[in-house]
Amino acid sequence: MTHSPMTRTVDPRTRSAHDALARGLGWFSIGLGLAEILAPRALCRALGLQGREALVQAYGAREVATGAAILMSHDPTPWLWGRVAGDALDLATLATGFEGDNPRTGTLALATVAVAGVTLADIVCVQGLTADKRPAQPGVYEYHNRSGYPHGLAAAHGAASNLAVPRDFRIPDALRPWREGRPVAGS
Repeated sequence: MTHSPMTRTVDPRTRSAHDALARGLGWFSIGLGLAEILAPRALCRALGLQGREALVQAYGAREVATGAAILMSHDPTPWLWGRVAGDALDLATLATGFEGDNPRTGTLALATVAVAGVTLADIVCVQGLTADKRPAQPGVYEYHNRSGYPHGLAAAHGAASNLAVPRDFRIPDALRPWREGRPVAGS
């Protein structure tokens, strides 16, 4: 199977926790959006937001579209920013329910806290995905305390002083330095 240079296949083992969170938020978006599309009256009645059913359905369509885009995209980061913006709209809409004499302020407060929590998850996820994409910072690496020897440099001193060089490691006689027609001793 060949891939064009524009497509990127991602090995599932290389996905970060932020990628998994993004997928979870994508599925959550679809589920919430479907609930808003299919039951706007019940949702508005529970929150004391009667008369805003069409708005809730529009928010549901936005949620489904954003969730699908997160799941289908090779880079869900911009779509998660869309979720954050949508969460801001949701919080603003919920805030209007606290005006007047809404008998459902307890349920509305609970929904507001839940949306704020999901907003926080969206922000953590999008910041994590953004950080995952950044290249490592070039810098000065500190190796002064490393020797490369398993027992340290001091233990390596003189370790090979009594080493018997194996025969196949020695320079063949024909390649040894010669003087006056003979191999030089000790070489």
